Amino acid sequence: MAASTVAVSELLHNVNKHINILYPKASCVIRRISTTSWRCGGLSQRVESAPQQLVGVVGLEVHAQINSNTKLFSGSAVNFSAPPNSLVSPFDASLPGTLPVLNKRCVEAAVMTGLALNCTINKKSFFDRKHYFYADLPAGYQITQLRRPIAVDGMLTYSLLGGKKRSQVIRKTVIIKQIQLEQDSGKSLHDDVRSQTLIDLNRAGVGLMELVMEPDMSCGEEAAAAVRELQLILQALGTCQANMSEGQLRVDANVSVHQPGDPLGIRTEVKNINSVRYLARAIDYEIQRQIEVLQRGGTVQNETRAYDSKSGETIPMRDKEGLQDYRFMPEPNLPPLIVYEDNASLPTGIDACQAVVVQNIRAGLPELPSVKRDRLVQTYGILPEHSFTLVNEDGLVEYFEAVLKATKKEPRKVIGWVTKELVGHLKQEDMSVSQSPISPSALAELLELQETGHISSSVAKQVFQEMWRSSGKTASQIIQEQDLGLVSDTTQLHNICQKVVDSHPDEVHAIRNGNKKVLNKLMGLVQKETKGRADPVLVRAILQEKTS
Repeated sequence: MAASTVAVSELLHNVNKHINILYPKASCVIRRISTTSWRCGGLSQRVESAPQQLVGVVGLEVHAQINSNTKLFSGSAVNFSAPPNSLVSPFDASLPGTLPVLNKRCVEAAVMTGLALNCTINKKSFFDRKHYFYADLPAGYQITQLRRPIAVDGMLTYSLLGGKKRSQVIRKTVIIKQIQLEQDSGKSLHDDVRSQTLIDLNRAGVGLMELVMEPDMSCGEEAAAAVRELQLILQALGTCQANMSEGQLRVDANVSVHQPGDPLGIRTEVKNINSVRYLARAIDYEIQRQIEVLQRGGTVQNETRAYDSKSGETIPMRDKEGLQDYRFMPEPNLPPLIVYEDNASLPTGIDACQAVVVQNIRAGLPELPSVKRDRLVQTYGILPEHSFTLVNEDGLVEYFEAVLKATKKEPRKVIGWVTKELVGHLKQEDMSVSQSPISPSALAELLELQETGHISSSVAKQVFQEMWRSSGKTASQIIQEQDLGLVSDTTQLHNICQKVVDSHPDEVHAIRNGNKKVLNKLMGLVQKETKGRADPVLVRAILQEKTS
C-alpha cells in the first residue's frame, strides 16, 4: 500500500508539473479522484474473521444527456431515433484539422442544474482530455472536466416513504461532489449472429452532465429514491429528458461494505444501469455478494461489474482503471470556460446574449419537485404519499388541480379518484396522463354528480369505467342512457327495505340486540337490489326505522 501511495503521489506531482508548464496561470491542480477514498488498504480487502455487522455504502455517478438541439462541441443534431451514422460531423468523427466549438445551451443547462442542486458555480472552469481507447470513441480521448468542473459542493434532498404503512416521509440528503460537462461516446452494436460489432457515432459528442454523488447512501432503495428525485428535478428544469430507457440518464453505482466506524471497504463499480428498479436490485445484490465474500474470508476485488437483469446478478467486466490509465491533460483547443454572476460583472463590449449569466438563470428556475410536494400538502390538505404520486407522474399535478377548479368536491375526496382510479387505469393500459380518455373536466362533472347526490359512489365508479371505454361520452349521458340515477322514491325504497328485512330475521334480531354493524349488511343487500342506485342516507334511515 505504501509503495502504491508513493507511486500515485509521484504521478500526481508530475501531472501537476506538466499542467503548470502548459497553463502557467492556472491556480488549480489535479486532485485525487474520489474513488481513492473508498480504499481500505491496497487494492483488495481481506477479513480474518466473519464480521456480523457489515453494512453497505453506496455512491453514484450519474450521466445525464443534456436536452439540446445540437452536440456539445459541434453543430450536429441530436436525435435518438435517427438512422445510424446520419448525425456525424467531421469533428464528431475526429477528422484532422477539426476544432471544438462550445455549445452555450449545454453550459446554461449545467449551470441551471447546479443551482437547483445547491451547488457552487465555478466562474472559471477548465476542460481536460481523458484518454482511453474504445472503438466508438474516434479521437481516442474524451473532453471532460477534471481539474475544475463547472459546479461543485451541492446537495440533493430526497425522500423515502417508511413506517408500517409506508406513510411516513423520511427525508435524506446526499452530497453532490461535482457536476462536470463532457462528451458522450458513440454506440457499439454487437451482432452475435455474425460475430461482429458495428459502430454508430450518432451519440458521439452529445453533451453530458456527469453528477458525482458522495458515498452517503446505504442500500438500493436509497439510491433509487435519490436517482428518481434527480430525474424529476432534471425534467422540471428541462435540462435533461431523463428517459432511462433511451439512455438519456445512465447510472454507475460504487458499492462497498464495512463495519460502522471502520474505514470504507474496497468498492466495485456497477456500470451503466438504465432503470431505477434495476439500480435498486443491482446495489442490494452487490452489497449481499460482498458481505458473503468477506464472511467466507475472501477478497473483494476493485473491479467494474455489470448488472444482468435476467439473472438478477452482477457479473465482472474488467479490473478498475486507475488515474494513471487515463493520462489526463489540459484540452489545448479550448480556453477556460468563464461564466458571470450578473450583468454588472460583464466586461465592456460583451453582449449579455452571448454570455452565460448565473443570476439570469437563477431567476428562471421553475418550481422544484420537493417544493411542489410541500405546496400540495399544505394547500390541499392531502397526505404526503399522495403528493409523491402526483409529482412522480408527468402531468398529474396539473390534471389534479384542473379537476379541483371544476368541482366543489373536497381535495381529499378528489385525490383518491386521481391516484387510484385514474392512475390505476393509466398503468394498466401503459398510458401517460396526456393520453387519458377522460379529461379533467369530464372527471369533475362525474364527481359533481356524485357530490350533489345524483348518483351513488358505486355507480360513480361504474360510470367512470364506461367513460374510459366510451371515449367522448359524458357522465350525464351514460347515467341517462343506462338509468343509473339514484332511486329516491320513498315508497319504492320502503318496499325494497321491507323485503330485505323480512328475508333476514337473524340479522334483524342481531341489530335489535345491539349489534349495529349488521345494519351495513342489510344496506348492501338493498344496494344490490337497486344495482347501487339507492340513496344510502335514505336507505339507512328506513332500515333503522324498520329494525328498531
